[in-house]
Amino acid sequence: MKYTLILQVTLSIMCFTALCNVFYAQSDRPNILFIPVDDLRPDFSVYGNQMVITPNLDRLAKKGIVFERAYCQQAVCNPSRASLLTGLRPDTLQVWDLKTNMRSIHPDLVTLPQYFKQNGYTTIGLGKTFHNIFLDSLSWNKDIHIPGYPFDPDAMYTDTVNLNIIENKKQRFIENKNFKPIDKYGLWYIKANATECAEVSDETYFDAVQTTEAIKQLQLLKQGNQPFFLSVGYYKPHLPFNAPKKYWDMYDRNKIRLASNQFIPEGSPVYAVHGDQELRSYDDFRDLPLPDKGNLEEERQRILIHGYYACVSYIDAQIGRLLDELTKLGLEKNTIIVLWGDHGWKLGEHNSWAKQSNYEIDTRVPLIFAGKGVDAKGARTNSLAELVDIFPTLCDMADLPLPSNLQGASLRPILRNPKNKVKEAAYSQFLLGRFPPRPDVPERMGYAVRTERYRYVEWYAWNDNMKGDLLDSELFDHSADPQENKNVQNEERNREIVGKLKGLLFKK
Repeated sequence: MKYTLILQVTLSIMCFTALCNVFYAQSDRPNILFIPVDDLRPDFSVYGNQMVITPNLDRLAKKGIVFERAYCQQAVCNPSRASLLTGLRPDTLQVWDLKTNMRSIHPDLVTLPQYFKQNGYTTIGLGKTFHNIFLDSLSWNKDIHIPGYPFDPDAMYTDTVNLNIIENKKQRFIENKNFKPIDKYGLWYIKANATECAEVSDETYFDAVQTTEAIKQLQLLKQGNQPFFLSVGYYKPHLPFNAPKKYWDMYDRNKIRLASNQFIPEGSPVYAVHGDQELRSYDDFRDLPLPDKGNLEEERQRILIHGYYACVSYIDAQIGRLLDELTKLGLEKNTIIVLWGDHGWKLGEHNSWAKQSNYEIDTRVPLIFAGKGVDAKGARTNSLAELVDIFPTLCDMADLPLPSNLQGASLRPILRNPKNKVKEAAYSQFLLGRFPPRPDVPERMGYAVRTERYRYVEWYAWNDNMKGDLLDSELFDHSADPQENKNVQNEERNREIVGKLKGLLFKK
């Protein structure tokens, strides 16, 4: 009896200790605040452009490390996000366009938030994390949809002119069955003009509304005993460039600098910069010339850049609200914050107004890791990084086993010391002519490799998802040409480096 009692007490203590250890391990795990920002290029004060006013992104940078050379795997929303959120490259996923749902090809694939969910995290998705038409309920404990907002919150309007344009299109569709609500580029009829400057509150537009909801979710998460993975995916500065007037008022349009390289790179194929014609789907820019057919008028350029900057400042204000609440709730010390853009965006560079190319301006992205686990706070790094590295990095920081199928590398060594390096090259690609459909351009796949000094691109014919003949190649030497204005692939002095980069291009 005595020994039985001792055994029971001992077992009870062991069970209690084990439960305490589990609870400690669970509660001690870092939270994740995940902040995707659509179409945000690394062109604000953190990245050296002091004209773009982003005090809250400045504040975030001081709490973490800024990656100067981070690259997406494909410069268009769906493939870029699918790659990041699975840790797999586009050719592995076979997701190269806007219309392919990765789950239709890989139904059992485990995504980044899904993996954290499987490991005891409460995962909540708000806004645009995956491509906005593929919400992926498997990834979230809560996938929050705010009622009363349209299918595509990035295309929200409030002023009378734009609302009348949309209403007119709707009526034409109702009255005339031959009127197509989707144009030849596959774009939605709810679009009106490309910019809007209205005297309205922040919460007139979706991103501020979802920030208010995110704050409510943080307050609820604070009361729980599980670590969380909260994603707040912002739509702006995606087109249309709509923001409250107070953000437009931050800028003097006449002082806005225009792109200095409004031409296709010398020696490059014309199609290499023809990827996306999205701006042309807006009513006031349907006459936008193709990059090789002329320049947009200077005043219209200024309107677009002004609108883009206003949207960046609007999003900066919403991020500031998130950071304030995180501090207020006492969650800051145990939270990893990762902010990323899904690709770059051209504001007149290479005479284009879009994403979707293999150039630096489209493939280079903002990436900031901040908060818990980042030793190099307030630092910057020139070490190469890719969006496909975010999945393994967060697993590493949360002390979770790394799934064996991941194709990125953990950036944790760089978070400890910004001089550390984890890779010799970054890889991007772009499938031209698939979707939105381009009847004027046959399908071509471009593969790019970026080293510390060079960008090398090879373009191939593409048919039935298979690589065909090599069509063109491009080489840019960033030591002499950081804007990638001249293709020097054919210069005799570059023959050796081209050979090395060819060997590196498909090494990933």
